[in-house]
Amino acid sequence: MKNLLAYTLLLMIGFVTALYFGFYHMMPKSATTFDDEQTGLKDQLVFKFSHVVADNTPKGLAAKKFAELVHEKSDGKISIQIFSNGSLYSDIEEINALKENQVQFIAPSTSKLGMLSPEWLALDLPFAFSNYSAVQEGLHGAIGQRLFGTLQKDGLKGMAYWTNGFKQITSNKGPIQQPADLKNQSLRIMQSDMIEKQFKLLGAKPYQESFNSTFQLLETKKVDGEENTISNIYSKKFYHIQDYMTISNHGYLGYVVLTDQSFFDRQTPETKRILLEAMEETTAWNEKHAEQMNKDQLEDIKRESPIAIHELTPAERQKWMKALDPLYDEAEKTIGSTLIKQIRELRARCEHSPIHAFQEEDESK
Repeated sequence: MKNLLAYTLLLMIGFVTALYFGFYHMMPKSATTFDDEQTGLKDQLVFKFSHVVADNTPKGLAAKKFAELVHEKSDGKISIQIFSNGSLYSDIEEINALKENQVQFIAPSTSKLGMLSPEWLALDLPFAFSNYSAVQEGLHGAIGQRLFGTLQKDGLKGMAYWTNGFKQITSNKGPIQQPADLKNQSLRIMQSDMIEKQFKLLGAKPYQESFNSTFQLLETKKVDGEENTISNIYSKKFYHIQDYMTISNHGYLGYVVLTDQSFFDRQTPETKRILLEAMEETTAWNEKHAEQMNKDQLEDIKRESPIAIHELTPAERQKWMKALDPLYDEAEKTIGSTLIKQIRELRARCEHSPIHAFQEEDESK
């Protein structure tokens, strides 16, 4: 009896299986699944924006502002998910992640793009920009457009230039006032051969390391110091583990908001319009707030820590510029004479402007 039941069960299973495969093509299909880079719940477009700094920095706040404007302009149909502090990718990894469509937007420092084209290294030349007005004139003009053009060969689209501010120097090895004070000091720097050359020219020992490794390098005394904007020094608490800071404004730190060109080309005209409008408004907002943030956070550092702060005098600044000027002639070999000439001309036009980054706005405007 048991054998008969088992045999009958097997026949029934076989019959049902045959029916399924025989009539599968006639069964109703489920809805087509959309690419998850393009849609989320209820057809909402979901795009990822990865960056490596804290949320309370000029870049972090600009990314948040961009996401808010996109949400507002699209009536909630487009969502920009922000991943800050290198939570998805480090500053070394994020360009490849963008090309592989793991994220749709990144905002690397201009220094990182030297690995794509040497022309980007022009922005790492010491004292290339005298103030924020010079930065805006250069990057919104011929210099910025020329650099955007270099991205095409890598399939990338430059959407905007966001600013952070001007870099300062911190150290645990005595005050830094003269160029010679950096001799034999080890400093963490960004991934830039131009920045490495300038510190070697001053006798320092530069180490190219990722941004999010900086605190540990300083805390464990693997390096003596670093260079960064006030907002990064403040948000990452470097001033708690450094004894000296020099307001040198020797270099500019800015970002390029990038997306993959093929990704952008796949979007509808309406989505493109929303993204571009939101980016333009965010960039204007960023330029207005970045300088003030650096200024305010310098005062916070003074109030919250005993770090000794020295601001270069005009005479000291001239000594630093003279010591580093040979880099301009050397840079022509790799960057090209045209771009170097544009940088020199911009610097000459602005050389009589206020020399430091933190300027009070004209109350009469």
